[in-house]
Order: sequence, then structure tokens, then C-alpha cells
Amino acid sequence: MFCEQCGSILRPKEKGGKKILFCSCGFTKSPEGESVTLTENVESGKKIEVIEKIETHPKIKVKCEKCGHNVAYYWTQQTRGADEPETRFFKCAKCNYTWREYA
Repeated sequence: MFCEQCGSILRPKEKGGKKILFCSCGFTKSPEGESVTLTENVESGKKIEVIEKIETHPKIKVKCEKCGHNVAYYWTQQTRGADEPETRFFKCAKCNYTWREYA
């Protein structure tokens, strides 16, 4: 409930064994005979689908050593000295087997 004079929220307090609503501006109101019911309508929305991991690497046509599938993700990483070429890693798009190729 709001104050009729200044529009602030009325706060409850006990005065003489009765509850009254008061405002910082001095306005008071007795809530006798009034009942207030708070309701909230909650709509159930769509369920959120959780994806464990999204593969962001590019795909390449290469044969998987384990299952024989012809598509794999690939990436390169420097695993040896700076004067050595990078190592290429592959991950099968079907069985998730990972292997490497040294250049």
C-alpha cells in the first residue's frame, strides 16, 4: 500500500496492540477491515536445452584410424621446439577418437 499524501510505501508497525501502516511523512492508516492478497502468475516457458560441448574446429576429409569414418575435426598446436613444424591433431566426427600427425 502507498501513502495517500506523498506516494511512498507504507510500513507496518504496532501501536497500542494494533497494527497500523505509517509513512515517513507522518501519514498513518489503519488496515482494519481491509485484506490484501498477493498473487503471481508464473508461466512455464520452454525448457533450456543444455549442450555438453560444441565442437568449433573446422572439418576435413580424412579417414579415422579407429572406425573408418571419413570426416574429422582438426587443429594444429606447437608441441615441439619453435624451429620444428606444428603438430596436426584430428578428432573423428563419429566416434570422437583423437590422433595426431607430425609434419
